[in-house]
Amino acid sequence: MKQLFLFFMIVITAQTTFAFSFNEDNIPSKVYQKANPAIVSIDAQTDECVSCGTGCIIEENGTILTSAHVLDEGKDVIVTTSNGQDYKAKIIKKLGDKKDVALLKINAPYPLKTVKLGDSEKIKVGDKVYALGNPFGFSGTFTQGIISRIDYNKNRIQTDAAINPGSSGGPLLNKKGEIIGINQAIYNPDNNISNIGIGFAIPINSIKDYLNIIEVN
Repeated sequence: MKQLFLFFMIVITAQTTFAFSFNEDNIPSKVYQKANPAIVSIDAQTDECVSCGTGCIIEENGTILTSAHVLDEGKDVIVTTSNGQDYKAKIIKKLGDKKDVALLKINAPYPLKTVKLGDSEKIKVGDKVYALGNPFGFSGTFTQGIISRIDYNKNRIQTDAAINPGSSGGPLLNKKGEIIGINQAIYNPDNNISNIGIGFAIPINSIKDYLNIIEVN
C-alpha cells in the first residue's frame, strides 16, 4: 500500500511540474498575441528623411503613445496598424527633453485594440520582459530579455531585450502583456555594428502622470 501511495504522489507531482513548465513556456506567445494588435508602425516625414518608430494604441478611439523623438520635426505622420491599414495621424502633444513622450490620434471607423498600462513600481531586476516594435521596418518584431538594471536617478529601465532603430516608442511588456515602459534608446558605441544588449525604456508610471495632465487640460 505504501509503495502504491508513493507512486501516486510521484505521478501527481510530475504532472503538476509539467503543467507549470508548459504554462511558463507559453507566456511569450500569449504576451505577443495579446499586445501585438495594439502596436503600430509610425513614419514621420521630415524635410530631409522619414523618421520611423513604433507606437502603442492606449485608447479604443485611436490615441497612440510613442516617443517624441520618433516624430522629430515631421509634419506628415502616417500610422500603420497591425492589420496593414494606413492612417494619417494628428499630433496631440509632444513632451521632449527628459520625458521624450508624445501622443498621436488616428480616426479609425471601428474601435481599436488597446494595450494596458502596467505598474512600473512593481518591477524588479531579473524580471522577464518583452519588447515589441518596428526595427528597421520589420513590423511586429518581438524580443525577450530581463530587466538588467533600474536607474532611479535618470528614471530609466535597462534591459537586454533586443531594441534597435525603429523600436523607439514601442512597449516594454511584463508577462501579463502590460506596458511597464516605453522603449527609448540603446547604448550604441559602435554605430549599429553589434547589438550589445543594453537598451533603455522610460518607466510607464512617470508617463501616466503626463497623461493625466493632458487629460485634465
